[in-house]
Amino acid sequence: MHVPDGFIDAPTSAVTAVVAAGALAVSLRGARRELDERTAPLAGLVAAFIFAVQMLNFPVAAGTSGHLLGGALAAILVGPYTGVLCVSVVLLMQGILFADGGLTALGVNITDMAIVTTVVAYALFRGLLKVLPRGRRSVTAASFVAALLSVPAAAVAFTLLYAVGGTTDVSIGKVATAMIGVHVLIGVGEAAITALTVGAVIAVRPDLVHGARELRQGLKLRVNGELVDAPATAAAAPAAARTSRRTVWITGLAASLVLAGFVSFYASASPDGLEKVAHDKGIDAKAREHASADSPLADYGVKDVSDARLSGGLAGVIGVGATVVAGSAVFWAVRRRRGAQAPSEAH
Repeated sequence: MHVPDGFIDAPTSAVTAVVAAGALAVSLRGARRELDERTAPLAGLVAAFIFAVQMLNFPVAAGTSGHLLGGALAAILVGPYTGVLCVSVVLLMQGILFADGGLTALGVNITDMAIVTTVVAYALFRGLLKVLPRGRRSVTAASFVAALLSVPAAAVAFTLLYAVGGTTDVSIGKVATAMIGVHVLIGVGEAAITALTVGAVIAVRPDLVHGARELRQGLKLRVNGELVDAPATAAAAPAAARTSRRTVWITGLAASLVLAGFVSFYASASPDGLEKVAHDKGIDAKAREHASADSPLADYGVKDVSDARLSGGLAGVIGVGATVVAGSAVFWAVRRRRGAQAPSEAH
């Protein structure tokens, strides 16, 4: 789904860049309300995990593969505003370091892969939770459906952008049919990864899952003979006692490093959904070489390392490290900004 340079014309790319910038500004403000001392470290980890899993292309049809987009996963784990920032950090790292997704198309990619997927997924997720029975299984089921539908939604968004600013004269109807068809299949993989990950985190630390915050059972304390709600920190204590935040963070980072550094070598080499449709329908006729094509990490390999497995593994590990550092820096800065504003807001 990473759109290269040359697919979308300059005016449309400029408009999407403005849209993306506006959405990021709104997300930075919104993330201040979502991030606290527990979730700020998790947000950087979520970005790194999405980067790692995006390296794991899985086959979906003959000669076509797909990979996680991550908007649904990020929104459910750390909140929709923070989720937009998570995916945007990943896209920025991929575009600059790995020549994946055009730099002039960065606004297109953020709009499509970060904003559309996150907004659609979280809206569906919250809607489903209102009608499903209250419980962890409902959160996991809602995660599956929301993630599944967020991927074809992104395909529709790309098709609309191409209809407005595509650089080749192709049948939009055929593009829409091909894009939506293959991305429904990719959505199944997205849904499975999202549901499994959300379910795993809920099992050990439900208090760290933004989308499961309504499941937190409030503790009651008896004060002067009456039951009153316990402080939020006390209510979270039983869950926190099972698995420390540090353990969750270390486990998540280790999993990300293993996925990017080792498992990624076995990922499908087939073109992803957009690449396949672009080649078959002629969308890529005016694609341009990436500005970072000569990057030492271009195409997810370390330059001058001849062994393919070692080259890809090192690139994956570097990418996870760079993403977790960049993401953590952003989210800690947002968290500190919230803390700095709190005294003034109190007045």
